[in-house]
Amino acid sequence: MATSQKTPAEIFAAKALASQAKKELTGNILPYWSEKMLNPSGGFYGRITGTEELDTSAPLGAIMNARLLWTFASAHRLLGSPSGTECSKTPETECCSNDYLSVAMMAKREIIDRFYDTCYGGIYWSLDACGKPLDTKKQIYAIAFAIYGLSELHRACGDEEALEYAIKLFRSIEEHSFDSERDGYFEAFTREWQPIEDMRLSDKDANESKTMNTHLHVLEAYTCLYRVWKDKLLEERLRGLIGIFENYIIGNDGHLKLFFDNDWRCGYDIVSYGHDIEASWLLHEAALVLGDAEVLRRVENIVPKIAEAAHEGFTQEGGMIYEMQPGHGADGDRHWWVQAETVVGYFNLWEHFGNQEGLENAIMCWEFIKAHIIDKENGEWFWSLRSDGTVNREDDKAGFWKCPYHNGRMCMELIERTKNL
Repeated sequence: MATSQKTPAEIFAAKALASQAKKELTGNILPYWSEKMLNPSGGFYGRITGTEELDTSAPLGAIMNARLLWTFASAHRLLGSPSGTECSKTPETECCSNDYLSVAMMAKREIIDRFYDTCYGGIYWSLDACGKPLDTKKQIYAIAFAIYGLSELHRACGDEEALEYAIKLFRSIEEHSFDSERDGYFEAFTREWQPIEDMRLSDKDANESKTMNTHLHVLEAYTCLYRVWKDKLLEERLRGLIGIFENYIIGNDGHLKLFFDNDWRCGYDIVSYGHDIEASWLLHEAALVLGDAEVLRRVENIVPKIAEAAHEGFTQEGGMIYEMQPGHGADGDRHWWVQAETVVGYFNLWEHFGNQEGLENAIMCWEFIKAHIIDKENGEWFWSLRSDGTVNREDDKAGFWKCPYHNGRMCMELIERTKNL
């Protein structure tokens, strides 16, 4: 495992960064969601617009709900209750009102009672505002996030029901999505697990049967599940997912390829800087959790290369741009999630690889976030800072894709990684 000595000045700077992140998490990000997005009728609202208007008629996305589950479960694991005292009730009684575990438990109930398909297995893509199934397709990306959230809840408080459903969902993916002939996971299916014509995760994506993004988040989910469930097939699949990135997804230039056909042919040359930097640390985390020395050695040889490739999108202001598409130029917007992953990716380079510039870049990106992305008036983070320097208020503050997972996780990664410095 790559290690290095840290100077007192570096440790002081890292701890200061983590202290600011903790304040942001507990004072801004988590309260926004627990105070503004909880529906008194149960569950969550589906959307708050970029101009801070609550849309009570918006559909409820599986991704948002699963990410809320992960975020608040992780916050409970790291921080306990917001007041600093542990709740005296058990997880089965839904704990106390207004604490992190209560929100996580509410999200769990939504996943199990409303999103879970009791007939065919898997998770519905969306519900209507009343909580009834709306889009019943099986998108593997969404199912992976449900595994991620449920596994983290079990890790946080030992909830056996959460682990039971995480395992059910793992088995659904393995039964229906795993490609035993050519490796990897197919993108999407109908409710009944039949082929579906439109496999796209969003209208920005190519309609291909295998994608980097889904494989990255299956990797992330399986890593979290493997922490709490040392199953042999899961171990095999986690090792295989790392190999898929090594063999098919990571290009010779260090950038991730994004869209593939059944045989792993990629006809696209889009560069996603946010996914590059995110993958650099998620792959490393997966190898660390797997605990295979040879796999870890290989991964640690490629992590700096991926991060170096991502650095092409890092601006002098300290923010990371969205993507580059040869022939069309750069999309210079600085999206909230890309900035959050940039901080963690650079911090990981410093923590594990002794890259002092990594710490400097992490701090620089955090300063950019504070200056341009955090909504100091209303809470949470804006979707992005546009390339012309204006704040993007057209896209959601909270919604189907805008969740506290990237920014909340950034804060918690910094808190956890500096605990023993």
